[in-house]
Amino acid sequence: MDNNLLIYNTLTRSKELFRPVHEGHVGMYVCGPTVYGDAHLGHARPAITFDILFRYLRHLGYKVRYVRNITDVGHLEHDADEGEDKVAKKARLEQLEPMEVVQHYLNRYHRDMEALNVLPPSIEPHASGHIIEQIEYIKKIIEAGYAYESCGSVYFDVTKFNADHHYGKLSGRNIDDLLNTTRSLDGQSEKRNPLDFALWKKASPEHIMHWPSPWSEGFPGWHLECSTMGRKYLGDTFDIHGGGMDLMFPHHECEIAQSVAAQGHDAVRYWMHNNMITIAGKKMGKSYGNFITLEEFFNGSHPLLTQAYDPMVIRFFILQAHYRSTVDFSNEALQAAEKALQKMLDAYRRLQNLKPSEKSSVEVPDFMARCMEAMNDDLNTPVVIAHLFEAAKIINSAFDGNITLSAEDIDRLKETFRVVLVDLLGIRAGSEGGAADTSAYEGAVDLLMEIRANAKASKDWTTSDLIRDKLAALGFNVKDTKNGVEWSLPQ
Repeated sequence: MDNNLLIYNTLTRSKELFRPVHEGHVGMYVCGPTVYGDAHLGHARPAITFDILFRYLRHLGYKVRYVRNITDVGHLEHDADEGEDKVAKKARLEQLEPMEVVQHYLNRYHRDMEALNVLPPSIEPHASGHIIEQIEYIKKIIEAGYAYESCGSVYFDVTKFNADHHYGKLSGRNIDDLLNTTRSLDGQSEKRNPLDFALWKKASPEHIMHWPSPWSEGFPGWHLECSTMGRKYLGDTFDIHGGGMDLMFPHHECEIAQSVAAQGHDAVRYWMHNNMITIAGKKMGKSYGNFITLEEFFNGSHPLLTQAYDPMVIRFFILQAHYRSTVDFSNEALQAAEKALQKMLDAYRRLQNLKPSEKSSVEVPDFMARCMEAMNDDLNTPVVIAHLFEAAKIINSAFDGNITLSAEDIDRLKETFRVVLVDLLGIRAGSEGGAADTSAYEGAVDLLMEIRANAKASKDWTTSDLIRDKLAALGFNVKDTKNGVEWSLPQ
């Protein structure tokens, strides 16, 4: 299959022409959520970023197996190896079974992703459902000589691995520098080296989630699940591994080391990382206490918000920046995104009502080709959006009667908006360019517009003015134009 898709490979720090392992098929693994709390804007960004990639690869004709894991065991409170399991802690505090906590927040996560129009993955495996596979993976690493047992736990020997391979090649870290800056912490005495990370942890008596293993009654380390489930569902070598930039070290670095130790070679060909969302320049996240949940965005209940925001505004806000650049959140930035999206949808709606002329009075660029060129350039969604706004200017000018467009040009514009805005960018839009969840009342307004048009035709000015004034009182903007009546949704 021939395509011109360039993606930035974090491992090589360069844009590379995408070529899958297997012709016509793509294996993609993305680190999913740890389900011990509500999803926030920081969770939305990787979900939307790799949803765009998923959509575009399928648009190019690939059959994509998209695996997004659920971390429901092994992610500890203090760091990757020490402290209380986050899901277990939530379960203890709320007097629930751990899987009750997992299911509760996973249901909410799925609800939020559906609201954001994020397509579900092909497979969504749980770490707790693959304990046997993780134990077998650890055995392979021990057999290769890169892991050791200590006090019932099993640790990866980073120093020994680095002597034969390169630990730190993804994040660009040097092991000597890491050793010089890593202090020994209490409870790490069973490790040979402070850089060594847990493959299996012996469970303390109060630990809720634990399983039998050759080494102890315990649980797998956090990093292990992705290596194990990636191999199970995508094979020894697969195409793309994605996640947030905050996972590059140590999580993804440890994944690479595990895979090379167990399999003798790298498992992933292209590593892709989205950048962070910040508030006043600081990363948004649970650990910083500055996060806003998606539900709070949708209902406007957070103190930093002055209003509720439609999920499509959140999606559009994120796509206005390239996935590898930071996005700094503010209420004002969201308001600007809301206005921009409304202008885009208004143009899309106007496009459906354009009456074609015999020929166009202006040259209409090939916006589809321009958008595809931007998508091929490492999913450059800001440039794609800029091209759509350029197309929107032409649509608005034609609607206002300043230019004419042929039927062919109108059809090309319709196809561009349908494919790019709706299918690839994932912006929900009804048949006339409005948000899908507002289509019912848009139809009602269109009916009122038809009644008003009939009233005007019969010179029933009282009814015509009444409909216009009542809609205006509700916040609708109704304008009589050369091409008929135009209305827009209330802001």
